[in-house]
Amino acid sequence: MAKQAREAIGVETLSVVADRGYFKGEEILACYDANVTAYVPKPMTSSAKADGRFNKDAFVYDATRNEYTCPAGEALIWRFSSVEKGMNMHCYWSSKCQSCTLKSQCTPSTNRRVKRWEHEAVLEEMQRRLTRAPEMMKVRKRTVEHPFGTLKQWMGATHFLTRKLNGVSAEMSLNVLAYNMKRVMKIIGTEGLLKAMAA
Repeated sequence: MAKQAREAIGVETLSVVADRGYFKGEEILACYDANVTAYVPKPMTSSAKADGRFNKDAFVYDATRNEYTCPAGEALIWRFSSVEKGMNMHCYWSSKCQSCTLKSQCTPSTNRRVKRWEHEAVLEEMQRRLTRAPEMMKVRKRTVEHPFGTLKQWMGATHFLTRKLNGVSAEMSLNVLAYNMKRVMKIIGTEGLLKAMAA
């Protein structure tokens, strides 16, 4: 979608913002490869954090040594790699988990295992960008939530009036077109819109 947007507006570089629901490592990597700067926060799905245990963020990765350091200061070393859902994952753990004083805060299993995607560095860089620019998510809310709220209000709380994909697509497109026309008229006025359409 970002590639199509960049082509449509005719620019070399582009920054895109999305909410947690759109977080997908492969898509973020595709943006990175296409020179598109993505801002997508990670979803909070860690059961460890919900249970009051350390989540993955508590483990610090050292790229030069290819190992993690746990909250107790122990090294989690690389053990094996596997392919999960088409993604090459590396698995790390420490042999000292059994005697660790923080084990109850870390894992109910024998060892705390940390998995790392081969392109995890791209996701980590994006997270650092988000940390440096927290206003990006505010921009997304201002830009996106207003049109959705307005369209919902226009359409009411009922279902679409049409049926099947073609009909629903046409109905939604007409609503979006009406919204965009009203916004343009509000910003540049009716005369400005007529001049732009005539050009």
